[in-house]
Amino acid sequence: MQKIKSLMTRQGLKSPPESLSDLGAIESLRVPGKEEFRELREQPSDPQAEQELINSIEQVYFSADSFDIVKYELEKLPPILNLQELEEYRDKLKQQQAAVSKKVADLILEKQPAYVKELERVTSLQTGLQLAAVICTNGRRHLNIAKEGFTQASLGLLANQRKRQLLIGLLKSLRTIKTLQRTDVRLSEMLEEEDYPGAIQLCLECQKAASTFKHYSCISELNSKLQDTLEQIEEQLDVALSKICKNFDINHYTKVQQAYRLLGKTQTAMDQLHMHFTQAIHNTVFQVVLGYVELCAGNTDTKFQKLQYKDLCTHVTPDSYIPCLADLCKALWEVMLSYYRTMEWHEKHDNEDATTASEGSNMMGTEETNFDRGYIKKKLEHGLTRIWQDVQLKVKTYLLGTDLSIFKYDDFIFVLDIISRLMQVGEEFCGSKSEVLQESIRKQSVNYFKNYHRTRLDELRMFLENETWELCPVKSNFSILQLHEFKFMEQSRSPSVSPSKQPVSSSSKAATLFEQYCSGGNPFEIQANHKDEETEDVLASNGYESDEQEKSAYQEYDSDSDVPEELKRDYVDEQTGDAPVKSVSRETLKSRKKSDYSLNKVNAPILTNTTLNVIRLVGKYMQMMNILKPIAFDVIHFMSQLFDYYLYAIYTFFGRNDSLESTGLGLSSSRLRTTLNRIQESLIDLEVSADPTATLTAAEERKEKVPSPHLSHLVVLTSGDTLYGLAERVVATESLVFLAEQFEFLQPHLDAVMPAVKKPFLQQFYSQTVSTASELRKPIYWIVAGKAIDYEQMLLLMANVKWDVKEIMSQHNMYVDALLKEFEQFNRRLNDVSKRVRIPLPVSNILWEHCIRLANRTIVEGYANVKKCSNEGRALMQLDFQQFLMKLEKLTDIRPIPDKEFVETYIKAYYLTENDMERWIKEHREYSTKQLTNLVNVCLGSHINKKARQKLLAAIDDIDRPKR
Repeated sequence: MQKIKSLMTRQGLKSPPESLSDLGAIESLRVPGKEEFRELREQPSDPQAEQELINSIEQVYFSADSFDIVKYELEKLPPILNLQELEEYRDKLKQQQAAVSKKVADLILEKQPAYVKELERVTSLQTGLQLAAVICTNGRRHLNIAKEGFTQASLGLLANQRKRQLLIGLLKSLRTIKTLQRTDVRLSEMLEEEDYPGAIQLCLECQKAASTFKHYSCISELNSKLQDTLEQIEEQLDVALSKICKNFDINHYTKVQQAYRLLGKTQTAMDQLHMHFTQAIHNTVFQVVLGYVELCAGNTDTKFQKLQYKDLCTHVTPDSYIPCLADLCKALWEVMLSYYRTMEWHEKHDNEDATTASEGSNMMGTEETNFDRGYIKKKLEHGLTRIWQDVQLKVKTYLLGTDLSIFKYDDFIFVLDIISRLMQVGEEFCGSKSEVLQESIRKQSVNYFKNYHRTRLDELRMFLENETWELCPVKSNFSILQLHEFKFMEQSRSPSVSPSKQPVSSSSKAATLFEQYCSGGNPFEIQANHKDEETEDVLASNGYESDEQEKSAYQEYDSDSDVPEELKRDYVDEQTGDAPVKSVSRETLKSRKKSDYSLNKVNAPILTNTTLNVIRLVGKYMQMMNILKPIAFDVIHFMSQLFDYYLYAIYTFFGRNDSLESTGLGLSSSRLRTTLNRIQESLIDLEVSADPTATLTAAEERKEKVPSPHLSHLVVLTSGDTLYGLAERVVATESLVFLAEQFEFLQPHLDAVMPAVKKPFLQQFYSQTVSTASELRKPIYWIVAGKAIDYEQMLLLMANVKWDVKEIMSQHNMYVDALLKEFEQFNRRLNDVSKRVRIPLPVSNILWEHCIRLANRTIVEGYANVKKCSNEGRALMQLDFQQFLMKLEKLTDIRPIPDKEFVETYIKAYYLTENDMERWIKEHREYSTKQLTNLVNVCLGSHINKKARQKLLAAIDDIDRPKR
C-alpha cells in the first residue's frame, strides 16, 4: 500500500479526503503524462507472467498500512546470510514490485477518464453551494423585515382564535365523554334483547372513542368499565352459544356468529361450540335417566344426583327401561339434529361469503376469512365423528346397565329397533358404521337369541309331540307375507315407525332422517302398534253345510285334552283370540286325472298349526336379523335349526323304517341320509338322562341339542282303513315341502343380509337340507305302499300256480285278479282319504308308483320261486303280466308303468342262448342272486347242459361276491 501511495505522490495525486479538503488547489492538480509511465510500460508485457508474479506475493503485504515491510523482511533473514541468495530474493522482490507498479499504472490509466469526470462534478457542486449561501443570506434579511412589520395586537388575535378552536374541540370531547358514560345502560338493554352483534359493535366503538380521549383522567375508569362489559358480553354470548346444542334457532345462531365475528373469535367460538355439544350430550342423558330413576324410586332423595352416569343406569327398572331408552334417543337426536343444522348454516353462509369475497377487492381480508372458513369446516367435519362416538358410548353404557335377557321377545325387538334406528341416524350423521353400538348390541343379542332359540326349540318339540297332523285350513292364495311377522318384507322403511310397522312411503326413500325431521318431529317417537289395527286374513272361509258340521270340526281340532295350554294358545287366532281355526269343506271334486285327489273348493297349501308356528318363528327371527344385520349369520343358523328339527321330526315320525334300504330301491338318497345324519349328530340329543361322569364340554354340547321328538299317541298309523295314517302322513310331509318352499322364497332376502364370508353356509344349507325336503316323500309313502297291498298273499297265490303246463293257456291265473282287486281297494281308500285331506298329484303319483313297483317286484319274486317251468308256462307268465298291465292302466294315469321292463326282461330272459345269457347276467345286476339262480336252474335247465349251467352259476356268484 505504501508503494501505491508513493506512486500516487510521484504522479502528483492526492487521496480523496485530501482532495476534498483542499478545493482551492484543484487547479494545481494535473493528469499524469505518458512520459511518467514510460518506465513502467517498458516492463515485460506478458499478462500471465505478471499475474503469476502478483499471485506469488505473500498475503501479509496486502495488510493494513501499519505493516512494517522492512522489519518483516529482516526478520525473515536466516542467521547465516548468503549473498547470492539475498540477491536472488532481492531480484524476486523487485520483479514483484515492478509487476504491481505496472498493474497499478494500468489501473490508473484505465480509470483516468472517470477521475476527470468526477473532478468536474465536484467543481459543479462547489458552485451550487456558493449559490445556496447567497439565498440563505437573503432569506434571513427578509425575515427580519417581516418581524419588524407585524404588531403585538395582530399576534394576539391569532392566539385567541386558536384558543377558541381548542375550546370548541374540548366541548365536543366532553359531550362524547358524557355519551360514553351513559353507554352501559344501552348495552344492558341490548343484551336483554339478545342483540349481541349490536352490543359488541357499540362496545367496540366506545372503546375506540375512549382511546381517543385517553388523555383525560376520567376516561381510564371508563376504559376499565367497558372492558368488563365486553367480558360480560362474551360470557353471555357463550351461554347463548350453549343453547344452540339442544334447540337450534337459525336467527339466534346468526346473531351469535355475527357477534363472534365482530370480536374476531370465530375459531374460538367453534372450539367452545364443540365443548358445549359434548357437555350437552352428557347433561342430556344424565337428566333423562335421572328423571326416570327418581320417578320409579317414588321419592325426592338426592342420592341419585350424586351417582355417576354408569351407576345411575343400573337403577333403571325394567318397566321404565324402554320408555327411558326412547326418550334418551329422542334427546340425543335433538343434539345431533342441532349439530346437523349448524353445519347446514355454515355451508350456506360459506357459499354466500365466498361469493361476496369474489366481488370485493380486499385481498388481505379475503385470505383471513378463507382461513377461518377452512378451520371451521375441518372442525365441524371432525366433530361429527367425535359427537357420534360420545352418543354411542352413552347409549352403550345405558344398554350395559340392564340385562336385556329379562325382556320378552317383542320388548327386546323394540329395543333393537330403537338401537337400529339410532345406528341409521349415526350412519347418516357422519357415515360411521357404529362399531361401538354394533359390538355391544351384537353380544347381548346373540346371548339373548341363543336362550330364546333354545326355548323355541323346546316349544317346537312340544308342538310336534302334541301335533295330531290335522290340516290347518288357509286360503288358496295364502302367502307368508300376509302374516304379521313378515309385514316388514313388503313395506318400505319409513323413518317414523319401526321396521316391522312401517307404512309405505315413496317420498321417504330418497330423503334421509335429518331431511325428514329437520323442521320438526322425532324418529324415535313411540308409535302405536299398527298390528292391533290389522287382521290376518289367511284362514279359509266357512265351507260347512250346517252349524253341526262346523261345530264338529271345531271339536275335531279342540278335542285333545292333553295338549298343553301353551300349545292351545298358539293354536288360536293371535288377533281375535277366537277358538281353533275352521276346517275347509269335506266335499270332493271330480278330478281330470284319477290320481289327483284334491279338496272341493280350494287348492290351498297343506300345512299344520305347527308349520304355521314355525313360519311365524322364522318371521320373528328375520325381524331381528333385519333390525340388526351384524347377527345375521347367528340368526340364519338358528333358522336352519328350526327347519332341521322339523325335517328330522317328520322323518322320525313317518319315514324311519330300517327295512326300506334293504329293498335296494334307493328310496333315501345319499344326500338325504347325509343330511339326516348331520342333523342327528349336531342337533339331536339321543341320551335319555344326563351322565354325571360326563365332561363339562360334553354337558355344554348337550345344552345345544334337543331331545328327539316322539309321535303323539293320538296319531294312529296302523289302521288299514285309513291307509296306515296316510292323511296324517300327507299333511306332515306336504307341510314340510311347503315349509321348504317358503325357505326357498326367503333365500334372496337371506342372501342379501348374510355376510359374504358366511354365504357358503347359506348355500350349503339350501343345497343339502332345504332341497331334500321333497325327497322324504319316497320313504314316507313307501311305508304306506308296502302295507296297502297284500303282497305276501299274492306270493302264496302264485306259488299254487302250475307253471310246467304242456299247452299254451288262453286264460290268465287267479292271482292277477286278486292283485287287481287289491289295487281297486287301494284306489277306494285313497279316495276316502282325499275327502279328509287334499292329496296333491305328486303324492298320488308317488303312492301309485310305489305300489306298482312293489307289485311288479313281487311278481318277479313269485316267478323266481317257481320250481318247474315249461315254455308254455313262461308264455303263461307273459299272459298274466299283460292282463295285469291292461287292467292297471285303467286305474291310474301313470305312464310308463314303473318297473314294467323289470318284469318283461326277466320273462324274456328264458329264451336266451348260453352265451347271450352269460352277458345278460352281467348286464342286469338289478335282479337278486336268488332270481338269477332260479332263472338258470329252472327256466334254462331244459335247453343247456350241466357244464354251461355251472358256468352261469359261477358268473352269478362272481357278481354276488362284492355285495357280501
